[in-house]
Amino acid sequence: MTPVNRHTPEFRAAAQHFGPGRRRFLTVTAAAAALAFSVGLPAAGSASAAELDGRRIAEDPFTLGVASGDPLPGSVLLWTRLAPRPFEPDAGLPRERVSVLWELAHDERFTRIVRRGRATAHPEFQHSVHVEIAHLDPDRRFFYRFRAGSWVSPVGRTRTAPAVGARPAGLKLAAVSCQAYHDGYFTAYRHLAEEDLDVVFHLGDYLYEYAVNATGGARAYTDRRLPAVFNRETLTLEDYRLRYALYKSDPDLRAAHAAHPFVVTWDDHETENNYAGGIPENDVPPEEFLLRRAAAYRAYWENQPLRAPQRPEGPDMRLYRRLRFGQLAQFDILDTRQYRSNQAYGDGWQVPGPESEDPSRTMTGETQERWLLDGWRAARPTWNVVPQQVVFSQRRNVPTAAFKLSMDSWDGYPASRQRILDGAAAAGVENLMVLTGDVHVGYGLDIKADFRDPASRTVGTEIVATSISSGKDGSDRPANYGDLTAANPHLRFYNGRRGYVTVDLGPERARADFRTVAAVTTPGAPITTAASFVTEAGNPGLTPA
Repeated sequence: MTPVNRHTPEFRAAAQHFGPGRRRFLTVTAAAAALAFSVGLPAAGSASAAELDGRRIAEDPFTLGVASGDPLPGSVLLWTRLAPRPFEPDAGLPRERVSVLWELAHDERFTRIVRRGRATAHPEFQHSVHVEIAHLDPDRRFFYRFRAGSWVSPVGRTRTAPAVGARPAGLKLAAVSCQAYHDGYFTAYRHLAEEDLDVVFHLGDYLYEYAVNATGGARAYTDRRLPAVFNRETLTLEDYRLRYALYKSDPDLRAAHAAHPFVVTWDDHETENNYAGGIPENDVPPEEFLLRRAAAYRAYWENQPLRAPQRPEGPDMRLYRRLRFGQLAQFDILDTRQYRSNQAYGDGWQVPGPESEDPSRTMTGETQERWLLDGWRAARPTWNVVPQQVVFSQRRNVPTAAFKLSMDSWDGYPASRQRILDGAAAAGVENLMVLTGDVHVGYGLDIKADFRDPASRTVGTEIVATSISSGKDGSDRPANYGDLTAANPHLRFYNGRRGYVTVDLGPERARADFRTVAAVTTPGAPITTAASFVTEAGNPGLTPA
């Protein structure tokens, strides 16, 4: 059973405002006050803490790097977090606000400054900074940096999206997921940083809640020892904050963030393995899990390049959102974890039946589902891309009538999946592409109108990005390769190495390149392309490039 006694008294005070099964804090004045106190929001309209003179910062505060995210046609979002000593609970700074200068330029040497300004790093947000810069030219690349006292951050590179009515000649994205620190090095990110990309989609499991020992697990450090604060499961706000510091201490991850804007969405491990909505994996009271979820969500926002609408309120955070790259592509980023029904039949791989096939079950929740379908009806881009977490297409585990399906994936929510496919058809979506993470392997899948009939119409394409490190080194052909490929004729590609996938979207076709490394338990492995596929606009389905 998960321990329940490590939350601070202040954070735990909010628990009295949860009712059994309640998703939100009560909105009465007392509950709002408790929430502000327990998670530490800066006081509205005034400085909530004394200001620290930046000249007193004696060590480099930019140890966690810089990042940007969610590019819009006239706006960029920049992020950093001040942490001179990132492996300490206070990150080496007093509970005082810090003034941070930022600069945006056309060139890497900052001789052509576009905009500069000042932001406040609040201690309540553990000195993280989210800067939204508006009124920029669309479809432009920019460079950015921060300054605190005499310290200057690394330089980051970002971009704005094309104008809504523009017809760009192409867009190159990467999809990544699942980066368990204790399973190996983030070598793939070093290669990703060197790719010529417009944007990176992180599809979940940015961190893992599991303990990391002094030698970094499979990294097997011999030149350092990690502090004992990491050798326990994350539960409290302090735990999650420290775990992000550990992950962002990795130089390859920092390089990837500095090189490209990221669009992030979570899966389960950012909070707890296989949780479903307000239902935990472990046997703890609902109010205890919502405290944990509030801590996890708060730390996620603090440490990711997210805009103000994504800032959480207690245990709730609206992460689903929509981005456009002109008339070429619309991206509907989903959250398949926060609103889902509980996994059927106790989770895992199970024989499907009435419980999993109940039409009332939902993966997205009614509100998010309606938002997705309405968004499809409102616009007609060339490509409708859905970055999300768990495998969308059917995956039978064996090629016999006694097959099982994963209850944590869309196979455990088939009615919810069918509503999505029916909505896409009703909206006239011609080029549906689903981007997926979670399973630590690379898949290329044809989305079928009826997965029970291999000859049924192909209605879309699913590209599943393998893990950055989760699962350790992996193999080109996992042990279940024969069964899975035989059982699922719509499965066009299957590889079990680590890496990422790049997708070139163009007006006429899209090309997916599955990029893999041979090892992550030792650093420095080269990158190779395991396979490449294309899908033509107006003709869904994958063919070898």
